[in-house]
Amino acid sequence: GYNSIQAAPPAAQLRMTERKEGELSTHKLIDAMVCRGYQEAITYSFVDPKHQALMFDETAALTLPHPISVDMSSMRVSLWPGLVGAVAHNQKRQQAVLAFVETGLRFIPDEPAENGVRQEAVISGIRSGKAHSEHWSEGDRSVDFYDVKGDVEALLAQTGNSAEFRFVASQNPALHPGQSAAIYHGSEKVGDIGALHPKFDKALGLNQRTFVFELSLSAVTQRPLPLAKPVSRYPSIRRDLAVVVDKQIAAGELIAAMENVGVKQLVDLNLFDVYVGDGVPEGKQSLALSVTLQDSDKTLEEAEVTELMTKFIETLKSEFNATLRD
Repeated sequence: GYNSIQAAPPAAQLRMTERKEGELSTHKLIDAMVCRGYQEAITYSFVDPKHQALMFDETAALTLPHPISVDMSSMRVSLWPGLVGAVAHNQKRQQAVLAFVETGLRFIPDEPAENGVRQEAVISGIRSGKAHSEHWSEGDRSVDFYDVKGDVEALLAQTGNSAEFRFVASQNPALHPGQSAAIYHGSEKVGDIGALHPKFDKALGLNQRTFVFELSLSAVTQRPLPLAKPVSRYPSIRRDLAVVVDKQIAAGELIAAMENVGVKQLVDLNLFDVYVGDGVPEGKQSLALSVTLQDSDKTLEEAEVTELMTKFIETLKSEFNATLRD
């Protein structure tokens, strides 16, 4: 009987898993979004072909020969259709604040790839409804493009090299033409962000403005190793620069151009004001930038600061036809 079985403690072998310091886990990315009010979602890899065709009419999709149901017969080419379904489901149940994030694979038909399909790991998010939960100290407003852009910037900050990413206005058939952007890492496009096109709302079952983003995981799971350097003992100097440029020029383009000048004493660039109105010509905007300079070996003289600022101004004039605002 059982009395004859000799007792023995269970054995377990524990091993430390190897992880490179330069790798960023998806758990950390998800945690960063959860801290910003998102909930992690897990949706099906097969979606309604009608809904997917609405959003991605130019992208072919794989069709399952024996689907669970007709409305789950297409392999997803993006995580957006599943997340949109989750938002629509919750909107019908009067949920005021909706924010979901998901990591998973998207399946892109590609003949040269194995089995004719390219599987890409991505992280996607969606927000709709109120910007935050009801609270006496907060105003009542709906989520907007810049809320979601801030979420993506917080996600990119986890990589430690967020300065290498940039947002560029672009067109995406699934997104509102005036509220969409492509996300680039250097010269490579790694994602999209924007408001879902309003013409899809009724067909997708949405009753409020909805914003989405999607990023390639391979672009955000690598980070540079931390580097340490001595803090300068010499004072920093700030100069403010206001320039007038065409409205379609983004402040990020000016900042990138100034960084590319190669001034080693440049430690910070920040946009602190945008002005359109009296004193600024039609079709133009005034952008005010703060420039912080500091040398690690000496105190900068006024003449040196003037010379460096002149380099920045000449660069903006030549690349963007910028003029100094009086």
